[in-house]
Amino acid sequence: MQRPRSVRGLEELGRVRLSPSFFLRDFLHSEIADIYGLSNVPDDPDLAIVAGRRLCEELLEPLQARFGRLAIRSAFRSAQVNALGNRDGHNCALNAASFAGHIWDRRDAEGCMGATACVVVPAFIPYYEASGRWEAMAWWVHDHLPYSEMEFFPRYAAFNLAWHERPKRRILSFIPPRRGVLTKPGMANNEGRHEAEYAAFLESLG
Repeated sequence: MQRPRSVRGLEELGRVRLSPSFFLRDFLHSEIADIYGLSNVPDDPDLAIVAGRRLCEELLEPLQARFGRLAIRSAFRSAQVNALGNRDGHNCALNAASFAGHIWDRRDAEGCMGATACVVVPAFIPYYEASGRWEAMAWWVHDHLPYSEMEFFPRYAAFNLAWHERPKRRILSFIPPRRGVLTKPGMANNEGRHEAEYAAFLESLG
């Protein structure tokens, strides 16, 4: 598939169904692109679609099936949009670090594909705001889904959820006071089950 260069072409790309609940259009909005007048459209739509389908089918669909509707905060970024976001301090990593991450349509340095979306789980917000325990969501995903990386942020416990061909199984936090790595391979807590970490959250859902 060619990169769309017309309204009709972009409409057709947006209609590509990535999974039962998600279409590619759900992931193309970018505040950076809106403000700077850029086009947040894949240069390689076919690769973006393949990676996006894995993200949706293996991570977003089961997460939504368990906890209800997800809010997509940020997902696909074109290389141009991501580069500007990094240059101007809009919380974007360097392009090389974002390939097979937020930049779905480029493989990383090892030739692997991947895709990332920043999501909010609305059903989790009341528990998080009452307890401050973002770790409950982190450990539930860790125990149940084949994610690669998660990065948690303070507002609403939004988190980057990444699928990758070679999953890293690493969780990071930008939420004080527990900033840094929650788990990664080699740490004792990376293996086994963690039901006690999210039992209270599940109970709060009734």
